[in-house]
Amino acid sequence: MIGKFIVFEGVEGGGKTTQIQLLRNWLLEKLQSGQPLSKSPDLEVIITREPGGTKVGKTIRELLLNADLSGEQIQERAELLLYAADRAQHIETLVKPCLERGAIVLCDRFIDSTIAYQGYGRGLDLALIQQLNHIATGGLKSDLTFWLDIDVEIGLTRAKNRGKIDRMEQADIQFHQRVKKGYQELAKNNPLIVQIDANLTIEKVQQQIQEIIIQKLVKWKYI
Repeated sequence: MIGKFIVFEGVEGGGKTTQIQLLRNWLLEKLQSGQPLSKSPDLEVIITREPGGTKVGKTIRELLLNADLSGEQIQERAELLLYAADRAQHIETLVKPCLERGAIVLCDRFIDSTIAYQGYGRGLDLALIQQLNHIATGGLKSDLTFWLDIDVEIGLTRAKNRGKIDRMEQADIQFHQRVKKGYQELAKNNPLIVQIDANLTIEKVQQQIQEIIIQKLVKWKYI
């Protein structure tokens, strides 16, 4: 792949959406100011998300997070498979084509979310999740993952203050604590995961991210 795949992860209320947009704006400002981010003047910076990065994915996202199922609960294995289906469609129809043409893809959640939420949070088999992730992605991995690490209670309060909360945000505090533990375990074993203190202000969080990105852009020979 010519492009770079940068993922943002973390528990609810960590500010992923905000930080992704700020990073995209910053990268585009660098391009417009004439700073050499790439040998190509037409460098793309794409924002996407899981679930919901494609037309198929939007339908799956609505089912997973917001659909009124009239009291019927989505079972844990069904939930896992729906996330895998969204990912398979997303990778093949959006992420891979963008990377193949040299874009920088900024993605809100990826395989680590499934491990943290469905593995550690729901207690499903981690080996099964790893296998499904591999099938769904065809082995594609991120070039860099930012883990926006925030206190669970602070994050949930932020999420609730945004207004209507989705099905995942409605889960109890113990579930979200287990999810955070999952991210902690993932970060211990994956050097591509960079921990970011998301308890700070928006500006300070973005500063941490930009400092890491500059180092990576140099390593990747974008600058």
